[in-house]
Amino acid sequence: MADITTLQELYVDELKDLWSANDQMAKALKKIVKQATNDKLKDLLQKSQDGIAAHTDILKGLIERQDEKLKKEHCKGMEGLVTEALKHTVEEAPASGPVLDAAIIAQYQRMTHYGITGFGTVAAFAKALKLEDDAGKLEAAVKDMHRGDDVMSELAESAVNVEAVDA
Repeated sequence: MADITTLQELYVDELKDLWSANDQMAKALKKIVKQATNDKLKDLLQKSQDGIAAHTDILKGLIERQDEKLKKEHCKGMEGLVTEALKHTVEEAPASGPVLDAAIIAQYQRMTHYGITGFGTVAAFAKALKLEDDAGKLEAAVKDMHRGDDVMSELAESAVNVEAVDA
């Protein structure tokens, strides 16, 4: 973090951090989706990548609107989550099947919850800064992430976890 003294500077720094977080999650999901055995899970993970790309475009646009240099700030928080996700789904993954799919959903949701928290925080900053358009875009992204998380929970509870019990 640079020498941050104002909420506006913190806002921009957090936007740059989230851009990095999104890029890291997207790269991890490209590896993780290959591991999934449930077709609906594969489809949801693919669609999630489109959502991440759209949210990244929002972040870049918001950074540019602040007359800031368009560059990321490496997110160490997501780095740790990605390391764990790849460990549990690729490197030391359960045998293929429902247990692996359950692990994938768990790791996906951990990364998604980090995004929900980050985007929610910068939306609150935008509101405080009276950047209503920014806040609206960020809040819409949070809603998208919540919907994706809910769909993953439904899949886990209705199919994957049930199948994993009998695996």
